[in-house]
Amino acid sequence: MHPMLNMAVKAARRAGSIITRASEDIGVLTVNDKGYNDFVSEVDVASEKAIIDVLSKAYPSHAFLGEELGLTGEDENIWIIDPLDGTTNFLHNYPQYSISIALQYRGEITQAVVYDPNSNELFTASKGQGAYLNDRRIRVSKKTKMKDCLIGTGFPYRDFTHLPCYLKILDELIRETSGIRRPGSAALDLAYTAAGRFDGFFEIGLSKWDIAAGGLLIKEAGGIVSDFSGGDDWINSGNIIASTPKVYEPFIKSIIKHLSKELKG
Repeated sequence: MHPMLNMAVKAARRAGSIITRASEDIGVLTVNDKGYNDFVSEVDVASEKAIIDVLSKAYPSHAFLGEELGLTGEDENIWIIDPLDGTTNFLHNYPQYSISIALQYRGEITQAVVYDPNSNELFTASKGQGAYLNDRRIRVSKKTKMKDCLIGTGFPYRDFTHLPCYLKILDELIRETSGIRRPGSAALDLAYTAAGRFDGFFEIGLSKWDIAAGGLLIKEAGGIVSDFSGGDDWINSGNIIASTPKVYEPFIKSIIKHLSKELKG
């Protein structure tokens, strides 16, 4: 395992311990509103601080971009962190949330960790070295037809600007696939796509920390990741589609036909 990946795993497990302890008594946690339907708990903040503490001690010159604490430092190495992806699930004792850590070097994601503290499943990848689940190599599914595919997604919950597009896309995909799932943690959904549990995933308007690690996992597992124009700007646009290779073309066609001009751009 790459030394930087190994350190990210250490950081993720430390954060996982904090989250697991807190899950035993969620009722006593302090929870604040960041905005409409957007919550942050003291656990989110403690998890992020623990991750940064581990990584900054190992790499004091590196920069950090975290969901809760924002951007700190300036360096060609930037750790992109979601300390608790699926906070709403966590606060409802719904066991579908994760920790996502990625390293971006000169604009390219080179290391990725997505950790599920509930199942103790650890998804990891280093650029050019493949993707793994608990040290076992994983690959995207071998599905070739949309009718056989299980698709993951996320629904709008803060900004409903693009809800009409979503509803049209869902109407089509529900009819032409095996099923649609919305578990509530994009990082984990992408990891599931890398492991072949989902055959594809799409969502509009995600943040870098939601998708940085998961995107690399899928690429290293043999899948395709793009924005809605078929380009590589998914990490900046937050508009992402990912799938096993043979269904990518029909999958993206089913999505882009229903998008506004703004989203197609």
